[in-house]
Amino acid sequence: MAEHQHPIWRGHLRLALVSCPIALYSARQASAELHFHFINPKTGNRVRMVTLDGGTEEEVRRSDLVKGYEFKKDTYVLLDDADFERAKIDSSTVLTLDKFVPADAIDPIYYDASYFMVPDGEAGQDVYSVLREAIGKTGRVGLARLVIARRERSVAIMPLGRGLVLHTLNDPKELHDPEELFVNLHAGKPDAAMVRLATQLVDRQTQRFVPADMEDRYEARLREVIEAKLRGEEQPEVEEEPQRDNVIDLMTALKRSLGDAADGKPARATTRKAKAGAPATTKPKAPAAKRRAAAR
Repeated sequence: MAEHQHPIWRGHLRLALVSCPIALYSARQASAELHFHFINPKTGNRVRMVTLDGGTEEEVRRSDLVKGYEFKKDTYVLLDDADFERAKIDSSTVLTLDKFVPADAIDPIYYDASYFMVPDGEAGQDVYSVLREAIGKTGRVGLARLVIARRERSVAIMPLGRGLVLHTLNDPKELHDPEELFVNLHAGKPDAAMVRLATQLVDRQTQRFVPADMEDRYEARLREVIEAKLRGEEQPEVEEEPQRDNVIDLMTALKRSLGDAADGKPARATTRKAKAGAPATTKPKAPAAKRRAAAR
């Protein structure tokens, strides 16, 4: 990877008095995504985005721009690279593992971007492998802080295969309060019989997680549309959206989903088929983050 990517951060990983040089590489690649441009439909030409001075309306080259902080309306203090350099703190260059927590202690809503962490050169290989092995044996996640993109971010570090992966964590202040949306949800417990049927549905469809589950089917469909247009062929049919007013009795829907007969008793043929095709029910797996942390 290091041969094809440039590290987005270089520094040291430290646990107490033990440290090693490391580099971070983005785990996400956007090269496989579809990319679109704004086109003037009258000419077929691509539209060029122009950077204009907000006062004179004159075009400005991006290479000539500097960053500015608005300390009062339309008044800015300008900052150059030297100013940002003077603002450096310890987490600008050192990832200090100062706390460890169980992997499932972090709610998935806090996870943001992911980065692969590797030794930066041969010097840190031994320390890196020892730390990766130790963290993996405990099944815990290391917490640290990191200055990236001129912000200090809380990060979680855990094993992934033979290496380590770092996840930036969302600041709770940056997340919307879910209670604003959940406040109008119906109170009280739902019907126990319906919950039992829904639980059977969940058990029936419980399978092992595989990366293919995350395939972008919309993009695949969009590629089909693009290829059809390039060939001048008829466009694929649009899938109909379910009607919102097509509501049936919930209990009936649950029973039909499980293949129950109209009299409420399981139909034999359907039941045998379900038993043969459904995966065996097993103890629920640990959260994905915890499984990665335990990997060695």
